[in-house]
Amino acid sequence: MLQVLLFTGMQPSIARKIIGAVMLILPVSGWAGEVEVVKVDVRCEATRICDFDVTLKHADEGWEHYANQWRLETPSGEVVGVRELLHPHVNEQPFTRSLTGVTVPEGVQTLIVCASDSVHGRSSQCPSVSLPL
Repeated sequence: MLQVLLFTGMQPSIARKIIGAVMLILPVSGWAGEVEVVKVDVRCEATRICDFDVTLKHADEGWEHYANQWRLETPSGEVVGVRELLHPHVNEQPFTRSLTGVTVPEGVQTLIVCASDSVHGRSSQCPSVSLPL
């Protein structure tokens, strides 16, 4: 493409800028963006053992880029539960996965739900959920 632009008499610096702009709009792996937590359902027992159903949304592209995990953290950053997602959900969006038997530390009333994907890692949007304790 650069050769065609140069052939027409265009300055090389302008040609590079045009090529860069075109590259920005072409489909590239990794454009699915971050995974989003869209819903959290939680059920807790008096013993502070809780079950979580977390719904995620992500434009999974296949094995190279997919939502691969969500985790539960205390406000101080302690991880109390992790749900690994072992395969892409390309044709199942949004999707819900569960984690049961999570022990919540004494005194903790809210948890942070943070998801990640195989390209971007931890999402920048991690909602908190109040626990029914």
